[in-house]
Amino acid sequence: MKALSWMYKKIKKQDPPYYFNYSIWLIVTKPIRKWVTNVVAANCPFNCIRIFLYRLCGFKIGKGTFIGMRCYLDDMCYDKLIIGSSVIISYGVFFACHGRNQDHLPIIIGDGAYIGMRANIISKKAMNDNNGVIISEYATVGACSLVNKDVPPYATAVGVPCRIIEGGKTDE
Repeated sequence: MKALSWMYKKIKKQDPPYYFNYSIWLIVTKPIRKWVTNVVAANCPFNCIRIFLYRLCGFKIGKGTFIGMRCYLDDMCYDKLIIGSSVIISYGVFFACHGRNQDHLPIIIGDGAYIGMRANIISKKAMNDNNGVIISEYATVGACSLVNKDVPPYATAVGVPCRIIEGGKTDE
């Protein structure tokens, strides 16, 4: 890759794009991981095999978790998507840890959370100091919601963009 990078600099007279720094191993494994996560695992009718394939691709998924069919887990940021134990993710949920002109930021889903069908969880810089989106433990995300901010524990979030309709658990 260094030879290609050098040739690019000589011909174009500018620095090569970021992907010129990829290793050969990454160039080979990246499309395989993308195919396994988005074609094989997403369309597998058996949850235990689906979870096994996602874990094999590097996703951090807790025990007793259910991930519905046709979900899109961001395969470019498999290390930034953390799913807790006993989480239920319904059919067709979309997780994106990055976007155009945006850093790769984490999405963390706490234990016992429920995410409704066709919800979209888009990670972006949060209002507070931590980056990314955190769906806390036992939180509920309604169907077809757009989650682009943190959801507190035991709260329910619905809408596009989501808003909290039931308050979270308070520490008293």
